[in-house]
Amino acid sequence: MITIQSENFSMAQICASGQNFRMEECGDNRYCLVALGRYLEAVQEGSSISFDCSPEEFDSVWKTYFDLETDYAAIISGIDQTDKYLTAAAEYGKGIRILRQDLWEVIVSFLISQQNNIKRIRRCIRLLCENYGEKRTSQKGVAYFDFPTPYSLAKAQVEDLYACGLGYRSRYLYETANSVVHDEINLDKLWELDYDAAKKELVKLCGIGTKVADCICLCALHKTDAFPKDTHINKVLSAQYPDGFPFEKYGQNSGILQQYLFYYHLMVR
Repeated sequence: MITIQSENFSMAQICASGQNFRMEECGDNRYCLVALGRYLEAVQEGSSISFDCSPEEFDSVWKTYFDLETDYAAIISGIDQTDKYLTAAAEYGKGIRILRQDLWEVIVSFLISQQNNIKRIRRCIRLLCENYGEKRTSQKGVAYFDFPTPYSLAKAQVEDLYACGLGYRSRYLYETANSVVHDEINLDKLWELDYDAAKKELVKLCGIGTKVADCICLCALHKTDAFPKDTHINKVLSAQYPDGFPFEKYGQNSGILQQYLFYYHLMVR
C-alpha cells in the first residue's frame, strides 16, 4: 500500500471526467481500475490517496499513469483571475489529471464514445474486454480482462462486434483494427509527432474525425495543447468566449484547462 497527499488529485473527479471508461467506484471512497494490463484499487479520504500496490509498481506504473509529477496547482495559479468562469471551473475540478493511458485503448474507447453516453460506453467496453480480451488474475485473486489487442479485434466478425452494443461503430472498430494490424498506421510513431502531425495521422483511421482525434491526442498521447470540442465545450465557448478561447495565453496547458471547463459544464452547467 502506497499513500500520497495531494490537494490536486481526486479519484472521483478523474473517474467522472470522461477520460477513462474502465475506472469505477467499487465501494465507499474506493475505486477500481483496469489499465495497462494491471488491476488497481485505490481509496481516497480527503487529500489522502492510498494505492493498493507495491512501491515498485507505484513508481514504475501508476505515478506516470496518473501524471503525478506534473504540478497542476501551478497550472491553475497561472489562470487569468479576471476570467471568472475558468477560475471557478478549475477550482471545482482541481482534482482532475490528464491520464497517460494506453494509446490503442483510447482510440477504441473514443471511437465507441461517438453519439453515446458514459453508461453505454462502459458497457460496450466491458463486453469487448470479456469477449476479446485476455482473462487475468491480480496478485490478490481478483479476476479481470485485459483490453483487446488490435489483432484480436481485427479477427472478429463485424456482426459479432454489433453484439457488444457498438452499433454502426462496429465497422469503424473493425476497419481501424485492421489498419493497425496491416501497418497502415504505426501507433508507436505517433508518439514522435507533434500535436498537429499526430492529429493528421489519426483522422486517416475509419470513423475518427477532428473531435475524436483531439481526444486521443489529449488523453493518450498527452498532447496537452489539444482542445477537444464537443457539445459541452461548444456551449461554453459560445457563452463565455464569443471572441475565442485565449489559446495564445495558455499554450501547452490549454487541453488541461479544457478538462476543467468540460467537467464544470457537465456537473454544474
